[in-house]
Amino acid sequence: MDKNKIIAILNQDLEGEHGAIIQYLTHAYAMGEGEMACEIEAIAREEMRHLDWLAETIVELGGIPSLERGKMRMYGESVADWMRNNVLLEEDAMNPYKEHIKAIGDPKIKRLLKRILSDEESHHGDFMHFVEKAEREGAKDIRGARQDKITRVLNWGIEHEYTVILQYLLHSYTTANEDVKKEMQDQAINEMQHLGWLSEKMVDKKGTPRIEHTKVDQSIKTGDMLQADIKIEQEVAAEYNRAAKKVTDPDLKRLLTRIRDHEVYHADVFGDLLKKEEG
Repeated sequence: MDKNKIIAILNQDLEGEHGAIIQYLTHAYAMGEGEMACEIEAIAREEMRHLDWLAETIVELGGIPSLERGKMRMYGESVADWMRNNVLLEEDAMNPYKEHIKAIGDPKIKRLLKRILSDEESHHGDFMHFVEKAEREGAKDIRGARQDKITRVLNWGIEHEYTVILQYLLHSYTTANEDVKKEMQDQAINEMQHLGWLSEKMVDKKGTPRIEHTKVDQSIKTGDMLQADIKIEQEVAAEYNRAAKKVTDPDLKRLLTRIRDHEVYHADVFGDLLKKEEG
């Protein structure tokens, strides 16, 4: 099998992992605090690891990791229904992985896909258990239908955080600068924290998190990447600052201010990296 076909196959797998991450995080946030929500979030983190491995392999082969999301199964009237859909989503992943393991001859890639398949089989069993657990314990969707200035601010923040997570990960995969790569990965992890904080706050405020993203910068040159990242961080820090001044809820004000300070830090870090890159 030629390299381009392998890249296409791996991007298909990557898109599936991306979709699973968003589906599982949506379910975990909707359930609030609790053992099962934490376990589902842990599964989402394992899917993030898969995405990372696949993206790195795609770049090693000379490709560009896809930012598209694969098939999701977001419907269902109850938490037990969600868990049934998660079982099906794992089956949607397991069967192609088995086919791709057979089709790809490269031993390193074959070994990676077998490793990921092992996790998916474990997740499949976990979600089958969660179906029974959700029914037995009466797990609930605790999201609300609130729509006002507070939820608009929170969903704006969620949208931004998701966008820059994708942007920083993509830049980390494609840059040749190891220092930039490390910092991009570190800041992406911090943005993942922000997404979680904002989503949890949204549910606490009886709203529903909307995990969607806007346009992601796909610059090729490291200097261009850093300029784009500095620009978005500066703009967003200013927006978080404006939002923090307007809200009256003290807990939300503290959260927005904390995230603002992180975004200012990110912009400064990227600025230092840009100076080094430009020599």
